[in-house]
Amino acid sequence: MSLNRKLKIGLEIHTQLKTTAKLFSLSPNSTSNLSTKPNSTTSFFDVSLPGTQPKLNKEALLLALKVAVALNCNVASVSSFDRKHYFYGDQPLGYQITQHYKPIAKDGYFKLSKRYDNIPEDKTIRIEQLQIEQDTGRSLYRSNHSNIDFNRSNIPLIELVTKPDFTSTLEVKQFIKKFQTTLQLFDICTGELETGTIRVDVNVSVDDHPRVEVKNVPTTSGIANALKYEYSRQSKILDDLSESDLKNLSVETRGWDGKTTYKLRSKESSVDYRYVPDMELPLIKLNVDEIIPRIKDSLPPTVDQRLEELIGGYGLKLRDALVLLNDGDMLQYYKELVESCRSHGLKLNPINWLVHEMAGALTKSGMTFTSQLLTIDSFVQLLAVIENGKITIGNGKLLLLHLINNKEDQVKSIESLISEFELGKNNDGIDIDSIVTKVLEENGKVVDQIVKKGKKGKLNYLIGLCMRVSEGSVDAGVFEKKLKEILEL
Repeated sequence: MSLNRKLKIGLEIHTQLKTTAKLFSLSPNSTSNLSTKPNSTTSFFDVSLPGTQPKLNKEALLLALKVAVALNCNVASVSSFDRKHYFYGDQPLGYQITQHYKPIAKDGYFKLSKRYDNIPEDKTIRIEQLQIEQDTGRSLYRSNHSNIDFNRSNIPLIELVTKPDFTSTLEVKQFIKKFQTTLQLFDICTGELETGTIRVDVNVSVDDHPRVEVKNVPTTSGIANALKYEYSRQSKILDDLSESDLKNLSVETRGWDGKTTYKLRSKESSVDYRYVPDMELPLIKLNVDEIIPRIKDSLPPTVDQRLEELIGGYGLKLRDALVLLNDGDMLQYYKELVESCRSHGLKLNPINWLVHEMAGALTKSGMTFTSQLLTIDSFVQLLAVIENGKITIGNGKLLLLHLINNKEDQVKSIESLISEFELGKNNDGIDIDSIVTKVLEENGKVVDQIVKKGKKGKLNYLIGLCMRVSEGSVDAGVFEKKLKEILEL
């Protein structure tokens, strides 16, 4: 089987907008809250009772325009709604209100960069169009029947359609992640694939043969695996078919079960959906020259601009900057923590303690980060005693875990807690030379790798062994200094 064939991928991304009400009714928008009682946030229009009519939610229009601007699209001065006809239980109207003929925006682009998106080279993904449409209800299948929850019915969506510009699964994954982060930063959507606030369909074509659409893959890793499988499957088909048989290949829609794709149906054409203008909804007429500049001015910094601030301004690694960017509370907490550290004359950057040590402590405690977990003042006091050498890093981690799990102790000074739990450094009675000598004698092979082969990274292994012997009561820097002295490094 040849795996050197040309791969082309396009995306269709449905995004639920974080509005107060639904798209064409006054029902509350429950979006990602799947715990809401079924059919409790619905109106007569949402379940398509006769005599009800749609009225456009202007908040949804504004959010759609913000996304259009973020994606550098040309916004239409006149757009309209159409009816896409098909029959399914969770779509009681018998049609979906969407924008087929005159979408809200077209011809945009979204840039991926080598520097910030971990791809081999800069890439621009063209956006074909952006349209507003209503979501459907949710079908819940049981062994012998189906239930339908209409809470999701008529929630406002935007559908983003890209050109088939992706040539690798990595580009697809990075595009989706960056789009999710953009939506979260701009407060457009929660951006969760797992809860369905974002749903992704991928279109895959090999050697420009008819494309296959894979529907609703729920994770970025699943999307990557589905693409790899589909590329392999289509390549094998092309290897096995004759030239005359290749002409009979047709567009189809497939599902993904976590391991393989499976056929759902032959892909419908626009004729099958019998699109007609929705005469119950007026045209959307915009003064684009006035509205778009105002929206641009109102938008917060982009993903790349924020990364530049964190990496260039705060000296962070890309990995840590991305962690902060994906958690708005943690990002704000970090900035306040840095400011407080500076005002107290501390030199260390607290990023490692926040993103790594605190995250580890939270994992042990089965908790997630909130800015109320640990006061800025307590955190700065802890970092100060670590920087000043009053406690070891290991004991600092223990104290951090204690503070997170015992909020009542955050009113106490860190100095008093160190005394209370006897966490201060005490090298009295500890023979540093004996510990180091013992570790060196028992690890001759490691010593040879460091001294004779220049593998200085192995020094950390020896430091760790010394720390273990001293039961963490001696700072790692003391052992590092003594080892370097003996090994003449």
